[in-house]
Amino acid sequence: MSKTTPATLALTQSGVPFALATYDYDPDADRVGLQAAEAMGVSPSIVLKTLMAEVDGKPVCVVVPSDEEVNMKKLAAAFGGKSAHMMKPADAERQTGYRVGGISPFGQKRIVPTAIEEMALLEDEVFMNGGQRGLQVRLKPEDAQKALGARTADLIR
Repeated sequence: MSKTTPATLALTQSGVPFALATYDYDPDADRVGLQAAEAMGVSPSIVLKTLMAEVDGKPVCVVVPSDEEVNMKKLAAAFGGKSAHMMKPADAERQTGYRVGGISPFGQKRIVPTAIEEMALLEDEVFMNGGQRGLQVRLKPEDAQKALGARTADLIR
């Protein structure tokens, strides 16, 4: 497994301190974020999953705890839109340059507006995908927010 990905390069270039964590990715897992948390022995609430969605037809990136679900009405409202839906996996891969299960909010092929669940900012540290299946970056949530230029909002059910 390569420890250098577009995500880790973007974090390094932005000067954000982070540490790498690896785990054995299970391609058959129902929920990748929950499987990552279990494999690393940490709470699912600090393992944030990266989801790609569309608000009023425009792509957005959404980062929420792996044990939560995105509320589509709240997501649309966070971006000043009327409706939101999840992006199809193939579209998310084309948009980000990453494979599903390894989509990171950092270093995406095309930069899109990003929102992070506000509750995640209450944590001391969080894990986010490092741009490859089985690779996570551990960092402070406020550093992630700054590096992404992300807005925070109540995004979960």
